[in-house]
Amino acid sequence: MTNPVPVPLADPRKPAILIVDDAPDNLGTLRSMMLRQGYQTFVATSGDRALDIAQRVKPDLILLDVVMPGIDGLETCRRLKAHPATTRIPVIFMSARGETEDIVAGFDTGAADYIPKPLRLEEVCARVRAQLRLRSGDAQSEQTDRLRMIVNSMDQGLLIVEGCGRVQYANPACDRYLGYAPEELVGQSLKELLDCKEPGCCEGLDAMAYGTREVKIRHRDGNLRAMDLTMTPMHAADGLFVVLLHDITHHKQSEDALQRAAMLDPLTKIANRRHFDAFLDKEWHRAIRNAQPLSLVVLDVDHFKLYNDTLGHAAGDVCLQKVAQTLQDHAARPTDLAARYGGEEFVLLFAETPAENAALLAEMIRAAVAALEIPNPGSTTSTWLTVSVGVATIVPTQLDAIDNLFVCADRAMYAAKAGGRNRVESTIVGAAWDVVHDAAAY
Repeated sequence: MTNPVPVPLADPRKPAILIVDDAPDNLGTLRSMMLRQGYQTFVATSGDRALDIAQRVKPDLILLDVVMPGIDGLETCRRLKAHPATTRIPVIFMSARGETEDIVAGFDTGAADYIPKPLRLEEVCARVRAQLRLRSGDAQSEQTDRLRMIVNSMDQGLLIVEGCGRVQYANPACDRYLGYAPEELVGQSLKELLDCKEPGCCEGLDAMAYGTREVKIRHRDGNLRAMDLTMTPMHAADGLFVVLLHDITHHKQSEDALQRAAMLDPLTKIANRRHFDAFLDKEWHRAIRNAQPLSLVVLDVDHFKLYNDTLGHAAGDVCLQKVAQTLQDHAARPTDLAARYGGEEFVLLFAETPAENAALLAEMIRAAVAALEIPNPGSTTSTWLTVSVGVATIVPTQLDAIDNLFVCADRAMYAAKAGGRNRVESTIVGAAWDVVHDAAAY
């Protein structure tokens, strides 16, 4: 089997012309002329050879003689148009046959033009230039259509915006993301859609950092949606930017739900120890800055082991949930927090709350738990479930230790237990004296 003669690849920077003619003189003349015009030139003396070169080189234009031995020009053109790799290549027929039916037959096979022989070289050059211009326009149109199809089918929202934030274009995905039809977004300002809380966020896109960042964008229904916004300058169009939007609302909701779950006690659904410790640390430093009192309440359910032993752990879980809800009802301000600290021990933090007010709040909590009238058959203190409460108040300074507040509140709680349970004991931390206050006795 004879190996095919190698054909060099076309240079993408220059238009490539394939000349097909079985007459060597015509072939040489046309080749020299095309080379002088700056085109890459390939030649073939038969239809079979032309088909082989066309499929490998994919020229921008084919000059094709009609009358050739073997398969003629008409059949060669039919096969070119039938093959996906060559169907879009324009073909100019060259032929001495000038009859109308010959010309019609050429166009019927898919030819783009028809040049009669003998050839006039200037006319050939003009017709070649015209077809190459048309092909270039078709290629650009095809590329534009392909890009438009890609942009319109994107799952991400895509905006083209001016430096001032004015939207020039929006793809259909923006309807799903923002609730606006693409044409409704045109002319709007991106900065009016953004929930701008960061410095410089809405001072124009040229003031925003390029790349990707998380933002909140207002949907047409008024709700804010969490999105990743990626902004890139369009270098080919000065002053314009491509903005990509990726909706991460569901991701953020899941993330927020996980964060909330990580901060809650799974049984009682109030804050857990980890959350409380972080909250206390924040309020401690705020109290130092503002020289304000901070009150910590430590609460323990009386005779809870006997409760579990008598009524079972399932009843014990329900009991702790009711106590937790009662505590939560008394942590009404953003600076208040109720938490389960472990087992049957609970804590509450009251910021900017002096000792007297904290003792009153603790007494209200003790009374509210007693008012639940949860039977506790094993208790030696009361027929109902009760709690012992310790309160410690401090106006912290940089010299104070946060752990000392806990120690003092814990001691006050044990003092309440030692004093008969179902009572409140309070102390002021850091003073020259401690005040132990018996707020109530059941």
